[in-house]
Amino acid sequence: MRVYLPATFGMLASLEEHRLIHARNGWAFAATEALHEFFTSGDEEEIEAVAFDDAALASIRLLAIGDEERHPHRRVVISADVPDAEATADPEMGESVVKLAGPVKLEDVAAIHVDIAEAEEATARAIEVVDAADLGDEDAELTVGDAQDNYMAFYDPSELPVLVELL
Repeated sequence: MRVYLPATFGMLASLEEHRLIHARNGWAFAATEALHEFFTSGDEEEIEAVAFDDAALASIRLLAIGDEERHPHRRVVISADVPDAEATADPEMGESVVKLAGPVKLEDVAAIHVDIAEAEEATARAIEVVDAADLGDEDAELTVGDAQDNYMAFYDPSELPVLVELL
């Protein structure tokens, strides 16, 4: 199963160092059966894009904690392939939410996605209002949506050392 782990740049550095990553509280996102049922139309790629976007939003929430030192305004999503038995859907938490049985190994990472520099300003604004957006504030929802609309650069897992060192 392809899963999308919300992350931060600090978590990428840990992935490089330890060759595995622990999803925050074990949660990730995927194109689950519940997500397929929720979207009655759309192909697999479109439904996976919804799960990816959910992970990107969760990355904003991770950044809102405020302990990211190096790149506090860049979303990170890690795409990985795990055995189906390692990811249990939890539709009560959200249609795309899965609970991972354990950490994800670097060799299971399919891609790393990181906000480009031009997206940092919008992400910074989204971090400030993400809680208000969750509570239904329409202006805050638009601000978070602006950040979500930004492009995230794609990196092959083999580029992780260079990404951590140079970015």
